[in-house]
Amino acid sequence: MTQLTLGSLFDGIGGFPLAAIHNGVIPLWASEIEPFPIRVTQQRLPGMLHYGDITKLDGAMLPPVDIICGGSPCQDLSVAGARAGLAGERSGLFTEQTRIVKEMRDADGTRGISDDLRRPRYMVWENVPGAFSSGEPKGADFKRVLEEVCGISEESVSLPGPPDGAWTPAGLIMGEGFSVAWRVLDAQFWGVPQRRKRIFLVADFAGRSAPQILFEQNRLPGYSASSGGQRQGTAASAPGCSDPPGGTGPIGFDGYNGDLTGEKAATLGVNCGMSTGRNGVLTAFAANQRDEVRDLHDVAAAL
Repeated sequence: MTQLTLGSLFDGIGGFPLAAIHNGVIPLWASEIEPFPIRVTQQRLPGMLHYGDITKLDGAMLPPVDIICGGSPCQDLSVAGARAGLAGERSGLFTEQTRIVKEMRDADGTRGISDDLRRPRYMVWENVPGAFSSGEPKGADFKRVLEEVCGISEESVSLPGPPDGAWTPAGLIMGEGFSVAWRVLDAQFWGVPQRRKRIFLVADFAGRSAPQILFEQNRLPGYSASSGGQRQGTAASAPGCSDPPGGTGPIGFDGYNGDLTGEKAATLGVNCGMSTGRNGVLTAFAANQRDEVRDLHDVAAAL
């Protein structure tokens, strides 16, 4: 199997490239502007190229990679800040990440490469849970994040917001030929001695593997139980939950992380307003007091 490659935006001291190496992915290049973090990664990852300021990058000119990762600045989204949201100068840089991904994929298109083979195929975004409540009305910024990401595959995507601005800590969108999933993970379940929750969003622009990547890692092609097995904090199929025929619908899972308590319900299957006129599926999940996540596919639609 050909090794996957990665480009890291808002690279910092190379957290995503380090994770990539531990999982057999090759980090080819990074974008960072702070001198000290750049020196760290140049020392630790000497084979990784550096391209500097993200606002000055042209995606069409970057070396193609399979995965683009980035944790855009969180200061304007955090509940500890002034909450300027995506309109803020720092957190608004998120749109540079989607711009670059789209430019890279469009460049592949001009080379005659079909949609399913264009790169990057995958995108990962990380940020603070404050993104769920940021914006006006409440939660509008995360809605925009989802629309920007889905818009890489489908132009003019319009998604409904959640009831009362209450985004659930895990969910997925199944579009026409693409998928997007998000989940809140807590560092305390991944070997770090502190409670540190972060949103992780995964997009597959040429398939429906996003929920498998984020929720059911042991079902991905090439997974070997002997090579690591299931670790604390990773997800597995929930008892009694199975994929619908064709694997195109909501996927249930057990997890360890989430912000909701009790049995609170949220948004379910809706028309995502794709430009093709076809339906996408927006699915919500809820977590109980033990931080176990369940699929809400059996709850009546709220919109």
